[in-house]
Amino acid sequence: MSKKIIGYLKLQVKGAAANPSPPVGPALGSKGLNIMEFCKRFNEVTKNQPGEILPVLITIYQDKSFDFIVKTPPASALILKAVDISKGSPEPNRKKVATITKENVQNIARKKMQDLNTFHLEGAIKMVEGTARSMGILVES
Repeated sequence: MSKKIIGYLKLQVKGAAANPSPPVGPALGSKGLNIMEFCKRFNEVTKNQPGEILPVLITIYQDKSFDFIVKTPPASALILKAVDISKGSPEPNRKKVATITKENVQNIARKKMQDLNTFHLEGAIKMVEGTARSMGILVES
């Protein structure tokens, strides 16, 4: 018999660095979940991705147990890493802060395919290009 789901919780946590401090502790504590159990399990699953920001979807069950799914890093974080800058432009329509190659965009799109709502690589590439443009990063044509 399956457990009854009472809710979901979405967080963004650095890989292999979950600890009871905010945002993890308060978010899980308010739902009555075991914070240390989550931190241990999350850190074990993400030990190969230290420091990367990872979205995690936590399924909360009625008996206060939980399961979680770790997603791929946000496209914006992957873009910043690819062009080696710390943040995007404060005025993306006026000030461009970097240029990303078409090859980097394709690599990011391939990595993000499983979490995007498209089945075709071309659609994923367009989504990544749009994210880059909204960050003030030029996309090579």
